[in-house]
Amino acid sequence: MTTAAAGSPRTYQVRTYGCQMNVHDSERISGLLEQAGYVRAAEADEQPDVVVFNTCAVRENADNRLYGNLGHLRPVKDKHPGMQIAVGGCLAQKDRGDIVRKAPWVDVVFGTHNIGSLPVLLERARHNTAAEVEILESLDVFPSTLPTRRESTYAGWVSISVGCNNTCTFCIVPSLRGKEKDRRPGDILSEVRALVDEGVLEVTLLGQNVNSYGVEFGDRYAFGKLLRACGDIEGLERVRFTSPHPKDFTDDVIAAMAETPNVCHSLHMPLQSGSDEVLRAMRRSYRSEKYLGIIEKVRAAMPDAAITTDIIVGFPGETDADFEKTLDVVREARFSSAFTFQYSKRPGTPAATMDGQLPKQVVQERYERLIATVEEITWAENRKLVGETVEVLVAVGEGRKDERTGRLSGRARDGRLVHFDAGSLAGQIRPGDIVHTTVTYAAPHHLNADGEPLSHRRTRAGDAAEAGRAPRTPGVLLGLPTIGAPAAVPAPTGGCAAH
Repeated sequence: MTTAAAGSPRTYQVRTYGCQMNVHDSERISGLLEQAGYVRAAEADEQPDVVVFNTCAVRENADNRLYGNLGHLRPVKDKHPGMQIAVGGCLAQKDRGDIVRKAPWVDVVFGTHNIGSLPVLLERARHNTAAEVEILESLDVFPSTLPTRRESTYAGWVSISVGCNNTCTFCIVPSLRGKEKDRRPGDILSEVRALVDEGVLEVTLLGQNVNSYGVEFGDRYAFGKLLRACGDIEGLERVRFTSPHPKDFTDDVIAAMAETPNVCHSLHMPLQSGSDEVLRAMRRSYRSEKYLGIIEKVRAAMPDAAITTDIIVGFPGETDADFEKTLDVVREARFSSAFTFQYSKRPGTPAATMDGQLPKQVVQERYERLIATVEEITWAENRKLVGETVEVLVAVGEGRKDERTGRLSGRARDGRLVHFDAGSLAGQIRPGDIVHTTVTYAAPHHLNADGEPLSHRRTRAGDAAEAGRAPRTPGVLLGLPTIGAPAAVPAPTGGCAAH
């Protein structure tokens, strides 16, 4: 007996935790399930036939969150024979068979290297009425050759590599995602063109360390070349990338950003600490002088560049003097935004067993000081834009207060969040359309534009959103995308992509 009515397709939900990598992996999981005949359950459906948890092992309390959610599902499953629960992602790669031992009502556990096995594992678990656990130690097939159900009509993720060759002492990603594996440039560009053919305007190139792209085929300038090649794709209006590593950042990438019109002047470059001693303990392979030197070169080539970062507070052994050095770099770098994290132990990482673990109250106090310093700077930087005209790609779900305030929201070319008044164009502007508007107010984390938009351009992405369509790529080597129904985009959080 299954929860689906006789003759009806089985329904599914995917619940995503963690970074942009996981958000994109969830698009692939959805594509695989739909190719296998499953249908996405309505958001309000509390008893889909299959629930897939795509997990993160980087964020604090990730395991508690997973097991708490699995516990909530147990009585639901008990009441609906045939319902299946699958757990994948980084925590599944790490915990493996422990998941079924702790939560024996889980049907399938799969890892980061074998996403494509999920439909077969679900069917095998149903047939055998027993849990299926399959964890591979290396990549099975490159994920982007898998079918993908894209969640946005206007923006898409495109992986250029998976895995990481770095050995940061706080990070568990290399042991979960494996060594870096690079895609061939032609395959990447084919996927980008396929998305643009469906109306996508903005593409974000994804990698654990995009600057080391090309290491597998021996071209240290491959990433800059890839950015320039994206500039030749007609209809592609915005190119972003995340995340670069300062140790591999080369001048040719800065030149490619500055000289390729559709590459956005926005750079997310993790700092982690401003103290050279802490960076050495983190095994980050660069020092604050090099980091600030990259920023100086970026701003010389692109004075309008918006630079964002990641910072960890309270790493083992961090002294007050070390923390002050971080504040000094923040003040000099003038970030437009920063993702800030309190250090917490990750079992299996070298940092977890280091001497000098700091008391919670010390870390909290430094964290609060860091946030205050960051917000003082981001607010000052945002205020410089009041009175300026910005190009906004209209988005879905970016503004939590939009319904109450009557505004729409989207991202400027430099990545800043803009809430704007549609004025006389209310009802005509769709997600995926482009507007130009004038900034009237600045806050630390967003800009407001409360005057009449200066212009509105309808786009193919907006047409698709209005018609209720989103791209589906069946694997870029298998033909052009088809069209499917869209769904809300999960909000990405900082995590394993930010190194």
